[in-house]
Amino acid sequence: MPNTRQGSIHLFRFAGVDLFLHWSWFLVAAYEIESHRRYYTSITWNILEYLALFSIVLMHEFGHALACRQVGGTADQILLWPFGGVAYVNPPQRPGAMLWSIAAGPLVNVALFPLLLAAVRVSRAQGWAQTMHDPYNFLRAVFYINLSLLVFNLLPIYPLDGGQILRSLLWFVFGRGRSLMIATILGFLGIAGFIGFAFLIHYPWLIAISIYLLLVCWNGLRHAQVLLRQEKIPRREGFACPSCRMAPPVGARWKCGHCGQLFDTFETRAKCPGCGVQYDTTMCLHCREQHPMNEWVVNPYAGMGIVGGTVPTK
Repeated sequence: MPNTRQGSIHLFRFAGVDLFLHWSWFLVAAYEIESHRRYYTSITWNILEYLALFSIVLMHEFGHALACRQVGGTADQILLWPFGGVAYVNPPQRPGAMLWSIAAGPLVNVALFPLLLAAVRVSRAQGWAQTMHDPYNFLRAVFYINLSLLVFNLLPIYPLDGGQILRSLLWFVFGRGRSLMIATILGFLGIAGFIGFAFLIHYPWLIAISIYLLLVCWNGLRHAQVLLRQEKIPRREGFACPSCRMAPPVGARWKCGHCGQLFDTFETRAKCPGCGVQYDTTMCLHCREQHPMNEWVVNPYAGMGIVGGTVPTK
């Protein structure tokens, strides 16, 4: 995924989200605007069309970011670059939260569809197709841009939105790790189809996009392998992360920031046995969120030799 800290320009901050623009955007913009000059009588309309494209992309990415924050996740950066946009979202690791965070992006395009369709039909009824060619062609172009982005993003190919929506739905049935594994395998098949189609029609931009998708899909596959290994680790009963609802693993897997000793924070109630430091919060090794120990307790008698609220007799 592109790094906002390298080769990007900070444009502005809106609703707590910082917008960055990669420098390569200008090179591709110049090429695309120049290569499509024949569609308009003035290059101004080409520039407006390209800006409209990325305005729709920006609204799409803000849909992801705001939906993610609505479900309690974090989303504070959006990057625009030649292949579109990337919203850096980190929703709570629950299938419902992930599904809403991903689906909100395409829903922006769905909301724009009737508005742009009405604009095209009204302009046609007013005779713009014969009397005002440039404005009419601009509206038609923006309509088809939005429609194309919607259809492309909804393809069930990971890591496109459609592939991530599919993964979120599979998560309800197969769990976090297996759902990602299935989605990435299907993603590789879809990307292979993209690459073959791009060579068939000799479209270099689709080849470049496919290579980027391939890299992201490969990272997703590796992450799925890690998640599947984590799912085999024994879990501590009676506790669950308030954010992702995963039970913590058993064993000395937490490291003291003061003395460096590894310890099981649920055995010691968040107190380091080496130096005696008492921690106010405990980090979930699954979703990386931190919560006070008392918020982790599902069974208040867990870890105390008491099950179901009854004291075992000797």
